[in-house]
Amino acid sequence: MLVSEINENAGYIKHDLTNMLKFRDKKSITDLDLRNKRVLLRVDFNVPMDEYGNITDARRIRYTLPTIHYLLNENCRIMLISHLGRPKGEVDEAMRIVNVYKRLQEYCPFSNIYLADDCIGSDVEKMAMKLKPREILLLENPRFHPEEKENDEEFSKKLAELADVYVTDAFATAHRKHASTYGVCKHLEEKGYGFLLEKEMKFLSNCITKPKRPLTVVLGGKKVEDKLDVIKYLIGVVDNILIGGGMAFTFLLAKGYAIGKSIRDLSKLDDVRQYMKKADESCTNIYLPRDVIVCDELDYPTKIEQVPITEIRENHVGVDIGEETITAFKNILSESKQVIWQGPLGVFEKEEFERGTKEIATHLIENHIYTIIGGGDSAASFEKFGFQDEVSFISTGGGASLEVMKGTFLPAIECLSDK
Repeated sequence: MLVSEINENAGYIKHDLTNMLKFRDKKSITDLDLRNKRVLLRVDFNVPMDEYGNITDARRIRYTLPTIHYLLNENCRIMLISHLGRPKGEVDEAMRIVNVYKRLQEYCPFSNIYLADDCIGSDVEKMAMKLKPREILLLENPRFHPEEKENDEEFSKKLAELADVYVTDAFATAHRKHASTYGVCKHLEEKGYGFLLEKEMKFLSNCITKPKRPLTVVLGGKKVEDKLDVIKYLIGVVDNILIGGGMAFTFLLAKGYAIGKSIRDLSKLDDVRQYMKKADESCTNIYLPRDVIVCDELDYPTKIEQVPITEIRENHVGVDIGEETITAFKNILSESKQVIWQGPLGVFEKEEFERGTKEIATHLIENHIYTIIGGGDSAASFEKFGFQDEVSFISTGGGASLEVMKGTFLPAIECLSDK
């Protein structure tokens, strides 16, 4: 991915950004002949629910409404399909789409909306054939079938037979080669992307290809492996990478620090050392915590303290960034013109370990720093703090946005029709 050519004017290592921009060569919803057509619309209504099945955040449903309304105005018959949760290829009553159906009725009060009891089969086909223009059929969770995640050929074909045209607005699953996101495209001639997916791709690709500088990326969360390829891609592209969360302890371990009982990924130590060395040789600065919040036990801690990274003891579990690190990160962010944030900086779900994430989020908002939030946990932290409407953009996709930042051409976009 790295190209050993230095841009003398900007001082940045050039990257192959072709994949990031390829989506513009694919047909959008406005490029398709949709008038009076039957449309299979893949959405991502995988919304969080409480223990009673009530939707706690309907953002993913609301964000898809412009695409749905556009299709209704084109006199289309719409078949909506979305997964919900991880039912592991069998029917799980808790993951039925019925509560999504009820919320969708509230958002589209002037349309007839029907709920199918499956996503394939003769009964579903009959319901689809009976649809009138401007009516909607919400299909049942495709992940009740193992063939969905297997991208099964016959299953994909059955989905395709319901429609004339395929449109995807499911950015959050665009990195998956599943039947309803990828396989179905083989069996339909016309396929394009909706307004939400377009908005997501433009925001993320513009951030990397046309960044406001200094450009800083904040990376957190638990898993190092999810972020390493992103770091590899961003070295030489961004100015600063701030690392916190559980993944920071693998980086600290790679630099020779003791990390106690903190989370770590020993299989990635060599990669971490390699990327930190590459960063030192480029124009990208990687910043690690200077101090951390530690406790004796995560679930029921009896002792919580702040220590420098040189004083992490054997019984310590790292749970958040410390005061000195917060200040250092704020100083770097204050000089930044654009920020991309993937992953919380601590165990924000617990009030005693939320400070690092909350302080940095507050700083970005109060200083009006252009910020894009990616990933479910990052979005959840902003929603917990009530900041979701104050940030520049919150992506609906965690894994998908990481893939875009890595320069991957998302499979669910790759299979769409060329302009």
